[in-house]
Amino acid sequence: MAERSKSQTVVRKPDIRVRRVYEQPSPADGTRVLVDRIWPRGLTKSRAELGEWCKQVAPSTALRKWYDHDPERFEEFSRRYRAELEDSERAKALQHLGELAEDRTVTLLTATKRLEISGAVVLAGLLRG
Repeated sequence: MAERSKSQTVVRKPDIRVRRVYEQPSPADGTRVLVDRIWPRGLTKSRAELGEWCKQVAPSTALRKWYDHDPERFEEFSRRYRAELEDSERAKALQHLGELAEDRTVTLLTATKRLEISGAVVLAGLLRG
């Protein structure tokens, strides 16, 4: 069996998951982070079982309203959202999420009904590299 030299490092791909914040929390979620700008309706903080609420990484209100979760706008939404994430405050928040994911599972939570066209999916893709 070949030995690994000291200069070789194992790069671990981040374990980033995306779930609805309304779903029952699971031990497999790891650190649960809400990535919406607005608190989810009808949900108490204790029921959410959040590790963090990172609203700084959420899409701007203007972008969120323009997008309105229209599947036909998802590609353009993704492009605009990635551009917004280059802003210094948002970039810092995104970097923080990446640092969290270095040594643990991170589950990005959103109130959105259609996860496959959500901002959380865009974030997960960026964090996974």
